[in-house]
Amino acid sequence: MKLHDLKPQEGSKKNRKRVGRGIAAGQGKTAGRGTKGQGARAGGGTRLYHQGGNLPFFRRLPFLRGKGFTPINRIEYNEINLDQLEGFDPDSIISPDTLVEARLLRNNRRPVVILGRGDVNVSLKVRVHRISNGARTKIENAGGSVEIIE
Repeated sequence: MKLHDLKPQEGSKKNRKRVGRGIAAGQGKTAGRGTKGQGARAGGGTRLYHQGGNLPFFRRLPFLRGKGFTPINRIEYNEINLDQLEGFDPDSIISPDTLVEARLLRNNRRPVVILGRGDVNVSLKVRVHRISNGARTKIENAGGSVEIIE
């Protein structure tokens, strides 16, 4: 391949729109600016963040900040604590399926996290999506094992 063989990706380069060049072009006369008003004038238009009489967003933020924003990609887990696992038999496998059967999950489509409240006296084989460090050490100290599901 040589320099003269290089071409831009298909569809990546467009011709610029030439406005105000007659009615046949489809962008003549008002050239897509509408009729009259601030946006139609040369040099017209509004500054960035202008909201036309509304209190601008960045000035409303201090009032909104107390309520906070909800991240759209946040993963919500089913939280299970160690004291909820007391009824399981020794060497039983704890997985999302067994937790559904034990009716410990609120929503069985969400992933499962094990948290460290309580103690474990029996060895359990735990297969979950996430586990806290405290819960992991308590399970392993009781002779159990932990496996993370991807």
